[in-house]
Amino acid sequence: MARVLVVEDEAEIAALVAYQLTRDGYRVETARNGNSALDALNRNVPDLVVLDRMLPGLSGDDVLKAIRADAAMRTLPVVLLTAKREQEERISGLEMGADDYVTKPFSPRELALRVDAVLRRARGEIQSPSGGGRVLQAGSLRMDLGAMRVTLQGGNVSLTPTEFRLLRSLMERSGRALSRHHLLVEAWAMESGVVSRPHTRTVDMHVRRLRRKLGPAGRWVETVRGFGYRFQPPKQD
Repeated sequence: MARVLVVEDEAEIAALVAYQLTRDGYRVETARNGNSALDALNRNVPDLVVLDRMLPGLSGDDVLKAIRADAAMRTLPVVLLTAKREQEERISGLEMGADDYVTKPFSPRELALRVDAVLRRARGEIQSPSGGGRVLQAGSLRMDLGAMRVTLQGGNVSLTPTEFRLLRSLMERSGRALSRHHLLVEAWAMESGVVSRPHTRTVDMHVRRLRRKLGPAGRWVETVRGFGYRFQPPKQD
């Protein structure tokens, strides 16, 4: 049974989410504020965190930053709950490292499905990474699929599971333009029929984060205007 930590200060919402997730077979722990969430995480790291952004005291954003700054929790899946509908606010959550977000008011069943999808993506990389010992290489950028390790000029590049899958999809088809729809289906394991425009914006945000982490090599991830992205490393002499 996967363990989920639900961090939500509104008791009714926390109880509703915990009830739905428990019905779906998860073991659920709840925390009412940011400090309690960090205490719970330090005691025992769960399989996923459902995190409200608007918490009293230590905000959900601060909790997310602490998770991503901790080597033991850097790849811990996080689904944000937010009452903020503005696009830039949702984007900032993704840029800080959230794996997905749900906007209030939401259906508890929808949230449970999002939790399940994020966990399946993370487990697919951790428990049974495909590709065996295959290595993808472009210049000084090296991707070891078996070890799930990315290095650039010999130094490790710390990627989340989603960023790893995204980079792999691009590098495996180096030189080819890949649509946002294609990347969502492949890197996010989404069903083709449910991909919508808000989902495709998620690809853009993750590409921005990936480029930033790759430094100068981030330029190799080119934007194909109105379509998607292409991995185009410089030609070797």
